[in-house]
Amino acid sequence: MADSKREIERKYELPERPDTDETPGLPDLTGVGNVAAVRARGVQELDAVYYDTPALRLHADTLTLRRRTGGEDAGWHLKFPVATGIRDEIRAPLSDTLPPELAGLVRSRVRDAELIPVVRLRTSREVSLLLDARGAPLAEVAVDTVRARRLPGTGRKRADTAWTEVEVELADGADPAVLDAVEKKLRKAGLRPAASASKLARALGAGGRSTGDRPAGGTSAGGRAGGASPSAPVTAGDHVLAYLRAQVATIVTQDPAVRRDLPDSVHQLRVATRRLRSTFRTHRKVLDRTVTDPVGEELKWLAAELGVDRDHEVLSERLAARVGAVPGTLLLGPVRARLRIWSAGGRTGSRARTVAVLDSERYLTLLATLDALLAAPPLRPAAAKAPEKVLPARIEGAYHLLADRIDGALAMPPGPGRDLALHEARKAAKRVRYAAEAAVPALGKPAKRFARRIKAVQTVLGDHQDSVVAREVLRDLAVRAHAAGESAFTWGLLYGQEETQAERREHELPRVWEEAADPALRARLGVRSHG
Repeated sequence: MADSKREIERKYELPERPDTDETPGLPDLTGVGNVAAVRARGVQELDAVYYDTPALRLHADTLTLRRRTGGEDAGWHLKFPVATGIRDEIRAPLSDTLPPELAGLVRSRVRDAELIPVVRLRTSREVSLLLDARGAPLAEVAVDTVRARRLPGTGRKRADTAWTEVEVELADGADPAVLDAVEKKLRKAGLRPAASASKLARALGAGGRSTGDRPAGGTSAGGRAGGASPSAPVTAGDHVLAYLRAQVATIVTQDPAVRRDLPDSVHQLRVATRRLRSTFRTHRKVLDRTVTDPVGEELKWLAAELGVDRDHEVLSERLAARVGAVPGTLLLGPVRARLRIWSAGGRTGSRARTVAVLDSERYLTLLATLDALLAAPPLRPAAAKAPEKVLPARIEGAYHLLADRIDGALAMPPGPGRDLALHEARKAAKRVRYAAEAAVPALGKPAKRFARRIKAVQTVLGDHQDSVVAREVLRDLAVRAHAAGESAFTWGLLYGQEETQAERREHELPRVWEEAADPALRARLGVRSHG
């Protein structure tokens, strides 16, 4: 079974002595910050083999996957970047082959490519613990003498390198300020932050010392693989493609987060699929719809499958908040227990379904299709035009559709028909918002402000729809409670609260819509009046 650990560390390069190959030792860290004592823990001999695809897809996204023997945490380790100096390390027990749980976490990057050994690192690690006055650990300091060998299979020239570096890793629950204090001391001693983000990056690059040679220089393989970054968007097509790339990157990044059940990950993945599909539909003058329409249908399938998990999560949180706000004197019967049972039952089934979707061949094929589309985009003539000539018209078309749906919904009497019409208006609001967001780099503040106001409309419509769905569930829970001989009073109370909330949102919508439809803002954006 894999477990997870948040790793907060800083890496340093030891200064080289010009007249010798010897490496100077560390300064005494006793008294630095809250460090009351330094306890030596001896030397560990570590042997790690790093795995990646032949094209180094994991390395391109700054992920590392290794199988390591020696030390206290022998096994398989998969590291995800969180922020500078912070990574999440997923660990699995030592085995001959990659554990399935880790294989799933890299699938969105690896796809059907083979994982092969790319680098072997043998490290002699001298470990010391920094302790506070109570003897509690503050950080671990490791002086690593590393010998690295690039292995065949990646197309890179085989080379052996060696170097010495220092890692300072924060202890669990310790104040990160200790890292700042230690860094100040190390810098005074001549150490500098490492140029490479990881040992693997250094081994794959030109950094480090060639075995038996003098220092080769301080170059690094840090950063993304694949050459220089794309040039800044110039045409309308450039802007649309940049937005699409960002959404595909979000899908790939959120895939392992969903598998790890991280907060909001399903929502982020689902939103990215919706933004992609919405962009395909909005920009049919830029991208050939005969190519994008089939992809859009697959994105619709994925969003619907993800919705099973996400919708249940949102509804559970909403109902739990409602129950939590009810005075104890009005909680008649085992309301909380029944809600927990309903929530847990739906969550278990929906989560298993979501993971199965991410493991499916259909999903992997969709990812490959998106890659192929971005590699050879089906651009139409409008893509070559200036964004100021193309993007406002695409926003305008989506805006007019939204205006028609809101006007139609508000003209209907309250009831199921109006609820459905408002739900369709919500979908149209998302399309307008996404179109405006994609245009922000080209159109600037007017597009950003317009997107923010449309988001307010979407929020009102979204809360209204959530209330509609919540009432359906509350009625079902009331029926179950009654059949079990329990009081259904509280469920009826909650139903009434949701009904009132929906009415408030309906009354709020005209004002929010009027602000979003501000003629002056639309004129600055180049969106003509509806009518």
